[in-house]
Amino acid sequence: MENTINKIESTYNGLAQAINAISARDINAVPYKGSWTAAQVTEHVLKAIGVEVLYGQTRVTNRDIGEKIKPVSDLFLNMDIKMQSPDFIYPSDKEYEKQELLELVNDKFTRLLEAAKTLDLSLTCLDFEVPTLGPFTRLEFIWFYIVHTQRHTFQLQKIARALAI
Repeated sequence: MENTINKIESTYNGLAQAINAISARDINAVPYKGSWTAAQVTEHVLKAIGVEVLYGQTRVTNRDIGEKIKPVSDLFLNMDIKMQSPDFIYPSDKEYEKQELLELVNDKFTRLLEAAKTLDLSLTCLDFEVPTLGPFTRLEFIWFYIVHTQRHTFQLQKIARALAI
């Protein structure tokens, strides 16, 4: 449990640092052909962290409550794999202020941290399944949010480097 809390905090810090590495002027700039803007990447991350799913309907889990953490981590942290975003978490064309994004990220991670500290993470969530991956426990959802955010933090770092040229 302590490892999960620490990982949420370090993932939040990494994301905030990556956003802060991009100037307010460049947050909505397309860094290279085919890329989202830093604001769009951040919006996508925020849409993907469905904290409300953790508070939805659940059932007792009849398997190892963390069995999907490693395969999901291996998949999402493999930067050689190009992934397509599902439509429901695809970013909009909205332009954001950098400070607004940082506040939204802080709010989302504060709520995620609170859920991780107060909910029974062994229960399986019934209100949503990650496409092709099946039902997740609350613990697995939290780790999905962590590794998905880490993947996009790397993307933001790449965007920051491209914009700095």
